[in-house]
Amino acid sequence: MKEILSDEDRNQIREAVFSAEKRTSGEIVPYITRRSARYEIALWRGATIAGAIAFCVLVLLSRFYQGWSLSWLYSGTSQATVIVGAALLGVVLAAYVPALRRILAGNSLLAEQVHRRALQAFVEKEVFNTRDRTGILLFVSLFEHRIEVVGDAGINQKVTQEAWSNVVLSIRDGIKTGKLAAGLVAGIDQCGALLEQSGVEIQPDDTNELSDDLTIADQ
Repeated sequence: MKEILSDEDRNQIREAVFSAEKRTSGEIVPYITRRSARYEIALWRGATIAGAIAFCVLVLLSRFYQGWSLSWLYSGTSQATVIVGAALLGVVLAAYVPALRRILAGNSLLAEQVHRRALQAFVEKEVFNTRDRTGILLFVSLFEHRIEVVGDAGINQKVTQEAWSNVVLSIRDGIKTGKLAAGLVAGIDQCGALLEQSGVEIQPDDTNELSDDLTIADQ
């Protein structure tokens, strides 16, 4: 995970945070995680679906196939072996094919786990620990292809959740084109502009209360 961005990429992101915070009293905290949960339920669902498909195929064969070459499948032991083997294959596919694992986990679970992990990161990085409660977390969960913006009380009073859509789109476009760092830099710049436009103005005695560094976590 720590190799997905070079030192130069990290420096560009740090500089983008520093530059954005020069225009606003908001404290921007970028955070990337490989995934927000393990989604073991996807493995169970993969096993169940694959086993059920194998069972249905065996039933159809026993009913309609009249040849001799598959006669070995008519024994209970052989049928159980096929079903268990199919279930194991379902587990393997769910474990090693990310797109399939996402489908089996389901969008609602993905959204729930990413939101929960974003709140955990908010506390972990002490985004709440600013004088005017103006911390904001830009949270990217790569496996789920999801991005969350979590603002503290001082931010939420002036910026609605819907207003962050362009910030999210900029980061997402960067990820889709294989330019994660550029997407984050663009999103951070837009974040600074939005905060400035929304009246989260920089104060004369403003100080840098939270680190400008990007955090990268395995989970």
